[in-house]
Amino acid sequence: MELRHLRYFVAVAEELHFTRAAARLHIGQPPLSQQIQALEAELGVQLFRRTRRTVQLTEAGQHLLGRAREILAASGGVPAELQRIARGEVGELRIGFTSSGVLIGELSRALKRYREAFPAVVMRLREMYTYGQFAALRAGELDIGFVRYNEAEAPPGLVVRPLQRDRLCLIVPQEHRLAGRSEVSIAEVRDEAFIGYPAGLGATLVGYLEDLCLCAGFRPHVTQEAREALTQIGLVAAGMGVAVLAAPMATLSVGGVRFIPLADEGAELVLALALRSEENSPRVQAFIEALASAQA
Repeated sequence: MELRHLRYFVAVAEELHFTRAAARLHIGQPPLSQQIQALEAELGVQLFRRTRRTVQLTEAGQHLLGRAREILAASGGVPAELQRIARGEVGELRIGFTSSGVLIGELSRALKRYREAFPAVVMRLREMYTYGQFAALRAGELDIGFVRYNEAEAPPGLVVRPLQRDRLCLIVPQEHRLAGRSEVSIAEVRDEAFIGYPAGLGATLVGYLEDLCLCAGFRPHVTQEAREALTQIGLVAAGMGVAVLAAPMATLSVGGVRFIPLADEGAELVLALALRSEENSPRVQAFIEALASAQA
């Protein structure tokens, strides 16, 4: 049973006259009669009682009329709904971000502009470490990732587009011997206790910090580990050691600490946009355009 058969049936049922129904449908009366007969044969029931002068609905026809109107009404909205999906105006957008990424102004503005432009799209935001985002993107659990990634080559199956470079800072207590400096070298704290992210957590800063220290001729002595940057800052304030974080984290400072930019070459973290290589979702493209607008 095709939708056009239902449209033919409804026209005849409402007009109760084959000639008027045919004119309404812009088809000939004989073909319309043949289509109704074919529908009755397919359903195995008589839908109309016909005489030379009248056309009346049978009980089965009356029941089908209500159902046919429902089906046609529902199907009538399908093209518009599909067109909205094709334009990226509805659906779900899943975005991952690192803790420092959400502090970047462009990202916040992009989120706001996208919500205003596409209010029917449900945004699911997840705070995740970089390597966890890569895994989620490949698994189809995220659509977009905001990651900290300094490497020139993207992970397999992904595209990584640099957005912003942020200086790494040494965080020390206010009373620390280096607290008055405008910048510092990582070598100057080679003998200090470090506070850092747990290894294997998926934070790229773990490896970048170790590489930075190795270039300065030492391996960092990590005595305290904390999963959250705010916890690390609090531990520094308590005198438990020093930490290294991206400059935007200074906005989270609880007082009692100093953020000092590192002068070492390569002492930075790149904020980047990560996508699947074959990504073609209109929702993702619309968000990228909102991000570009926020950066302009």
